[in-house]
Amino acid sequence: MNTRAWIVFLDESGISLLPHIRRTYAPPGRTPLLRHRLNWKRASMAGALGYHSTDPDRGARLCFHLKPGSYDTTALIEVLEQIKVFYRGEPVVLVWDGLSAHWSRAMRAWVAEQAWLTLERLPAYAPELNPVELLWSSLKKRELANLAGDHLADVADATEQGIHRINHNPQLPWSFLTHTGLTIHPTHPPNLRKNQ
Repeated sequence: MNTRAWIVFLDESGISLLPHIRRTYAPPGRTPLLRHRLNWKRASMAGALGYHSTDPDRGARLCFHLKPGSYDTTALIEVLEQIKVFYRGEPVVLVWDGLSAHWSRAMRAWVAEQAWLTLERLPAYAPELNPVELLWSSLKKRELANLAGDHLADVADATEQGIHRINHNPQLPWSFLTHTGLTIHPTHPPNLRKNQ
């Protein structure tokens, strides 16, 4: 593994017109009602959260992709091509789960031609090790909570607002990594160093 590379965690999730039901507040005696269209239209989102292995001053970097439908190998290769541009061709060690599209023959053949990219697999049944899972949780607890959009574009807009919120808080992406229990050397990113 390249020791002077971006360590990038990637994960996919879905959004739909069915709202993420969350507890909320209401005046006493007035139960909140959530009215929505019973519609199964879905879109998929991919998030790539990267940390530089030797230079935490470069900050955590978040790359986001949204598309109608679901991801297959071809769509994921398009995402990886965007990640290459996003990281300007610098070495990337990509860490993701065992989804079949991640390890398909076509994906492995494409990756074999990419000098900038190394793949690592997360252990099976260990989503708690992927900081992008915490990103999805943050979005679904805030921007997408109880959102009953009329159109999928409403949900997509709220999702992108959440990505902007996370990108504008430099400590939040680092907190996602810290919560997993994983560390990247050096162990203290600049915004989490203890004052001495």
